Amino acid sequence: MKTIPKITALVITYNEEEFIRDFLTSMDFADELIVVDSYSSDKTVAIVKEFPHVKLYQRKFDDFSSQKNYAIEKAANEWILFFDADEFITEPLKEEVLDTITKSTKEVAYWVYRTTIYMGKEIKYSGLQNDKVIRLFKKEFCRYNGKLVHEEIEAKGEVGFLKNKMKHYSYKGIDVIINKRNKYAQLQAQALYKKGKKPTVFHFLVKPAFRFFKHFILKRGFLDGFQGFMISFVYGYTVFMRYVKLWLLQKKLN
Repeated sequence: MKTIPKITALVITYNEEEFIRDFLTSMDFADELIVVDSYSSDKTVAIVKEFPHVKLYQRKFDDFSSQKNYAIEKAANEWILFFDADEFITEPLKEEVLDTITKSTKEVAYWVYRTTIYMGKEIKYSGLQNDKVIRLFKKEFCRYNGKLVHEEIEAKGEVGFLKNKMKHYSYKGIDVIINKRNKYAQLQAQALYKKGKKPTVFHFLVKPAFRFFKHFILKRGFLDGFQGFMISFVYGYTVFMRYVKLWLLQKKLN
């Protein structure tokens, strides 16, 4: 019988009191569990401390890649599971993860498909039907790519796919969604500012409208009902705010 390699589960947090307890419970099969918190102002840290086996670090947030790569460096094991706090690993996916790392494979990382739950409804369209992220990988071969937002794993080797999906509970209240999207827009604006990009009328009017049209019409978000409309609207809003914040940076008003 093959020995299952040890695995480290990682998560970065900021004000995740709604999800963190269930997340930590679902990851209890990991040999090491690490939380890197960005000085949450809610009960996140207190809840984490209810789990004595969890290693807790606090670090000021600068960008997503830096925060996640910091967490990776803290991991003691070769195999890493790096989920978000609002993602749920199902039993079939858990079994597949353990089975996968037990086998001798050439892959150094694996894509995991996500089923998004938004405003209490499973989203089947809106551009999210094939949503996937790398969540299982080997520490030696993988790091996040340095993007301030929408960071991705850069793998030095082959990347495979897991068959079972995880669940992503992406809606935490409209105020939380807007604040999160404003944060994304700020980081994206900073990246564009460093590249010397300048916003035009096209960026303020056409790009946000097209992003809404893309998700609601082309990606059939209308079939997801009101939830599909909201997802499409939020995508368009984020694009608009990205260029507003870029304009503010250039005018030194931000």
